[in-house]
This record gives sequence, C-alpha cells and structure tokens, in this order.
Amino acid sequence: MSRYFLLVFFIGVSLNVFGCSKESNEPEQNQTNYNSAQEESKAPDFTLVSTDGKKINLSDYKGKVVILDFWATWCGPCRKGIPDLVSIQNSYKDKVVVIGISLDDDRTKNDILPFMKEYGVNYPVVYGTSEVVTNYGSIRAIPTSFIIDQNGNLVDKYIGLVSKEIYLNRIKGLLGS
Repeated sequence: MSRYFLLVFFIGVSLNVFGCSKESNEPEQNQTNYNSAQEESKAPDFTLVSTDGKKINLSDYKGKVVILDFWATWCGPCRKGIPDLVSIQNSYKDKVVVIGISLDDDRTKNDILPFMKEYGVNYPVVYGTSEVVTNYGSIRAIPTSFIIDQNGNLVDKYIGLVSKEIYLNRIKGLLGS
C-alpha cells in the first residue's frame, strides 16, 4: 500500500513540475531551467500569423534579445507570468522583444484577444502551429519559454513559470548591462 502511494505521489509531483495541461488548471509551483549556452544552436526560424493578422518572422528580430513564450489562455501559470512579460517589454522595448506563441485551440482561440486586452499585452502574440511546437522540441507543457540572443542563438529554455528576476538577470547579461 505505501509503495503504491509513493508511486502515485511521485507521478503526480512529476507531472506538476512540467506545467499546465488542458486537463489541469492548477498553478505551477516548480521551475526547471535548462541552460543551452554550452553549445550555441540557432533558434528555428518561423513565420506565424499574429492576432492582428500580420506575419511575424523570428528572423526579423535579429539584433534583439527575444523571449519566446509558449502559452495558452486557460493555463493558470501562463496567466500569472503575463504581467512580468508586459513589464519586461515596457522596460526594454528597444533591445528586447517578447513574442507570445499561443497554443490555444479552436475551443479557446476566441479568448485570446479579450485576454490580451484584459492583461494589457503589449507584445506580438502569434498563433502556434504543430510545426513550431515540433521545431522547439515538441513542447509538452506550458508555459515553456526560450531566450534567444541577439545573434539568433537559443541560450535558455524554461519549463514552467519563470520569475521576472530570472528573465532580467539573463537579459542584463546578454545586453552587457
């Protein structure tokens, strides 16, 4: 009996570490940081359609630090992290761009624009595709975010809610300030 409880407990904890799934709307409490700086790898380029109908290319932002945030309106930890991303975009608008990649599906896609208005989202939000999800390592939990340096290299990957301080420390390091 106690082995069964421990197995169920560890499976539950493991699932919570990785973020939201459509079935769970519980807040994220654990964070995993993967530093990819040891091996420089180019971020996969993409062209995605934004919520205002424009085509957004990742390559258009070369020269800036980019935060890619894979998220959805129904994800509690995603909602909690949006104000920090809005603040970062305000503070570093000339040197950093946040790009939200919405993984909302047909059931919740209509919630994106009202959500953006409610949260004051001030950065581009694009509709994610299965291709971009695959190209970025088959995103399995959200929020998942990436930091891309000014040369288009992936330097960090975060699974779960990321504190503003972690983002700011990494941005300052990349900008040399």
